Parts: sequence; C-alpha cells; structure tokens
Amino acid sequence: MPGPLLSMEQVQAAMKAMMETAMETPNEPVAMAIVDATGNLEAYAKIDNLRIFSRRHAIRKAYTAAVMGQDTGAHAQRLQSQGRSIADMGDPGLTNGQGGLVIMKDGVILGGIRVGGYPSGQSDEDLSRVGLEAMNL
Repeated sequence: MPGPLLSMEQVQAAMKAMMETAMETPNEPVAMAIVDATGNLEAYAKIDNLRIFSRRHAIRKAYTAAVMGQDTGAHAQRLQSQGRSIADMGDPGLTNGQGGLVIMKDGVILGGIRVGGYPSGQSDEDLSRVGLEAMNL
C-alpha cells in the first residue's frame, strides 16, 4: 500500500495561491512546478515571456527537492561541504541552488515545489512557501 500522497486539492490550492501572488507583479514572469515524491510532474504554470531556462529550471529544482528529500539550497551546501558537485550524483535531472522546497508531512516526503524566474533565489523560495502554506500540511 502506498504512503501518503499529494491530493489534487492540495496541488490545486498551492498553484492557485502561487499564481495569484505572482500575478501581483506580472512584469516579473515566473514558472511554478509541483512534483510528487518520485519527481513526476503534478502541476506546472508559467507567466508569459519567461525565458526557457527558468521554465525548465523550475521543474528541475522541484524534482531535486523531492528525490533528494531536502530543500535544494541545503542540498547544494551539503555537496559543497563534501567537495562534491551535483554532477557527482549521476542524475541529469538534478540541479543545485536555492529555491526548490521539499513537501513533507509527518516526516514523509510527498513531493517538491519550486518557483523560478525572479532575479533572487530568495524571492523564488518565498513564493514557493506561499504554495506550501496553501497545501495545509
């Protein structure tokens, strides 16, 4: 029997909250991605005129948070402290840098969430947290 999963209601609530917040500054386009615990895409949205790199990076950071079970900024710091790079992990879907957040409930990984496109990784992470809060975990 599978463990806890993200519900459609949780995913939709997170995307709605992030999209509403992002549209407060439509001249700052972003992409928003949510993946399940295995890194499979559950939801994705973007504001028009966003660069392709930011679109792809949103998905990769959500994936990294989910499959590594750790926020991407913390994971990158851990690798750096070990003298390793993300390439050492052997998974081309992984990426480093701040912004991808693990979705967890009661110590169980449910997935990953990521916003990408703002000039600051902290701004990306802040909007990702809006989505996490809307999930009511």
